[in-house]
Amino acid sequence: MSVCVTVTLMSGKSVQITSSLDCTTDELRLQAEKALQCGPGRLVDASGQALTGETSLYQSGVKTGDILMWHIRQVSLAAKNTSVAAVLGDGSVVTWGDAGSGGDSRCVKEQLKDVRQIQSTGKAFAAILGDGSVVSWGAPTYGGDCSLVKEQLKDVQQIQATGRAFAAILLDGSVVTWGFPSCGGDSSSVREQLQKVRQIQATRRAFAAVLDDGSVVTWGTSSCGGDCGAIQEKLKDVQHIQATRRAFAAVLRDGSVVTWGDAVCGGDCLLVREKLKDVQQIQATSFAFAAILGDGSVVTWGDAVAGGDSSSSQDLLKSVQTIQATAGAFAAILSDGSVVSWGPAAYGGDCSVVKDQLERVQRIQATQKSFAAILLDRSVVTWGSDSSGGDCSAVRDQLKDVQQIQATGHAFAAILGDGSVVTWGHASSGGDSSAVQEHLLDVQHVQDAEGYQELIEAYFDRRYPGWDDPPKLGLSSPVHRLKYLDQALRSSDEPGIDESLKELDEEVSD
Repeated sequence: MSVCVTVTLMSGKSVQITSSLDCTTDELRLQAEKALQCGPGRLVDASGQALTGETSLYQSGVKTGDILMWHIRQVSLAAKNTSVAAVLGDGSVVTWGDAGSGGDSRCVKEQLKDVRQIQSTGKAFAAILGDGSVVSWGAPTYGGDCSLVKEQLKDVQQIQATGRAFAAILLDGSVVTWGFPSCGGDSSSVREQLQKVRQIQATRRAFAAVLDDGSVVTWGTSSCGGDCGAIQEKLKDVQHIQATRRAFAAVLRDGSVVTWGDAVCGGDCLLVREKLKDVQQIQATSFAFAAILGDGSVVTWGDAVAGGDSSSSQDLLKSVQTIQATAGAFAAILSDGSVVSWGPAAYGGDCSVVKDQLERVQRIQATQKSFAAILLDRSVVTWGSDSSGGDCSAVRDQLKDVQQIQATGHAFAAILGDGSVVTWGHASSGGDSSAVQEHLLDVQHVQDAEGYQELIEAYFDRRYPGWDDPPKLGLSSPVHRLKYLDQALRSSDEPGIDESLKELDEEVSD
């Protein structure tokens, strides 16, 4: 027995399709895509319910005469350092990059349907499906295996991640965590407190949840902000939280700021506390914070060589609209569309070479060491480390009608108006998408999985800003990089360096 339905685009274009009632909704979707000659999308019935999966048309209640809408969703990309995941218009996922860090999703390919959002830890991905369930893949010790909490992951609204663990907020405001225990994967000590959660933020190894009443609950490694006991009484009427790698900053309802975690990384704002009034938003590098005040001025604190010292640019930081950050530098968009940057030049802190091109800037995205700005005419301007996406000359002619840009640790991916994707930067960080280019049509967003190298480079570069990339020093393996870092920093008297090296040992051992 057959059924005849009408499939309609938002533009008004429609086609009639006749199919068997035993046909699955996925088969009908493919018929519609071919008949409409448009990009991947999904079928939605009159009630707004998406028709997906292997359910037959009969079981789905599809009848002759039904009018179905064809929703085209642009592809979305998710990326970090060594692997990338792209959500296609039909809700499926394409991945590339390091297989062990989530770049190979074949083991969960059949489950990755109707994907709405993807989040990533250092070496794993977690996808929220249309029905509120979750699929994860990648390194198990980084959250790639959620089997122990699979039954709890229902009605998931959003997911946040530390370097090695995930935290999911459910519809009822409760939280489910998995991954490396000391990095926030174990929330059992605060489970009873995690009720009516509206936002979660993360450092490298700890989570901070804002509840509906404006209070905050933290868990994970204490030195990375996992313990807010010392300032708990001050954390009232919290509006939102921002994080560096090892510290949190909370903006309260009255516009003041409360910080905790590693003091060197912005966990202590004592020197600028009196200036932190009427704060509108906060951005962060790996080791410093920058706050935009109500009058459009900016206050910074944290590691001076990672953007925490903006004194050289302070006279220019007026009428600031928004701020973006690499691992060690900030870039601010002013009300006239111009840009001011500060921090180490190796991290994009010096935009003087492209200053004349940075006009009518709409948005800025950042890798670990470079910035990419989208202008009003949808063209792109980049600066910073060439090997981290600061040089887009090889693809400049393709960067037209750019809608959005996503970043991995050392590469950019631009989504164009036609839904195609252009990538540049370090090839192994997602800058070369040639192997999957035929699938990258109608992309929505990109998510990345951050590798251990980011941690090594961030600490090393913070101590030695002029340090060149490891490969140029002949350091080809993780062990060699770690040994070089160890040798260089063991003699340092920098507080907490032993703990930092211990973290590196754990990162590389996995």
